[in-house]
Amino acid sequence: MIRYVAVIFFLLVLTQCTPSRAWNGSVVKVIDGDSLLIKRDKKVYEIRLYGIDAPEYDQDYSNGAKQETIRLTAGHTVSVEPKGIGMYGRVIALVTSQGRLVNRELVRDGLAWFYPRYCLEQPLCRELKALEKKARLARLGLWRADDPISPWVWKHSRKPSAASGRFRRRHERSPYRR
Repeated sequence: MIRYVAVIFFLLVLTQCTPSRAWNGSVVKVIDGDSLLIKRDKKVYEIRLYGIDAPEYDQDYSNGAKQETIRLTAGHTVSVEPKGIGMYGRVIALVTSQGRLVNRELVRDGLAWFYPRYCLEQPLCRELKALEKKARLARLGLWRADDPISPWVWKHSRKPSAASGRFRRRHERSPYRR
């Protein structure tokens, strides 16, 4: 009997911690096209939109992506469906505002890329890929440019070489860190 109760308790705790449990909040700030600060109760969460990547600050169309995210979310209660926690501690999520999935709208309008490396959930990711293709063909948003560079390629091209970074990290390490 005790084992049965323990299993039930464990399952209840597990369901409370699952990433797919949606919650509502209000947008405090749009950081950029794919990152927002959303307040739930008294806590503010940094949210990264799942499955997409919007242009970075110094890239063309970054302001357009940010403005579209503001237009879609400002002054509205949004629904956040967490998919996980990213490497920078941000909540990776689907965000719905006024019945519209913000992630989807940005790709549809040509203001964000479908992010194949991290978009694994089907059928959503197939849909985002198809919407990106339609936006490209229609030359919407960033697809007006002759050869737009995806943020993940753009960031990589602006970093110092990997070899020099490895050397620097190895030789600048604190003696107190292992």
